[in-house]
Amino acid sequence: MKTILLIIELFAASLILSACSSSSDQQDLKDFMAEAKRRPQGQIDPLPPFQVYQPFTYSAMTLRSPFERPAAKDKETKGGRSVEPDLTREKEYLENFNIVSLNMVGTLTKNGKLWALVDDGQGKVTPVTIGNYMGKNFGKIISADKLQLEVMEIVADGSNGWVERPRIIKLVTKD
Repeated sequence: MKTILLIIELFAASLILSACSSSSDQQDLKDFMAEAKRRPQGQIDPLPPFQVYQPFTYSAMTLRSPFERPAAKDKETKGGRSVEPDLTREKEYLENFNIVSLNMVGTLTKNGKLWALVDDGQGKVTPVTIGNYMGKNFGKIISADKLQLEVMEIVADGSNGWVERPRIIKLVTKD
């Protein structure tokens, strides 16, 4: 009796499985797959061009913090030396430009004296050396070498006085 029950159960299971595998029930799936294979294959867009990272050089470390009081005007704190611009002196050409718009683009040596070439941002290159002035804040070149100019500006301190502010203009190279 057990064998007859086992045979009937196996027959029922095979009948159920054969009903599930009917090819007519999956015809829509086969049609969809055939349609998808017939469509043209898509193209992947190319990667966007890589933009080279331009590093930023923070150059305000030498400047006074805007959150600190300006240096005291006492002559004792400045070593007995008062700072004022010479307002009677005739201005040089590069004093018509803001110092941040000026770029050092090269150097020349003539008769043993180093001359720096400064671009004014408008296409004119002007030779300067130690002692020349540049920028709107009475900036005087105090040191020059082949890589940079050191300029000492005289700016108002906000309390009817003047203070010196150092600036460095580095050589701009095109890579």
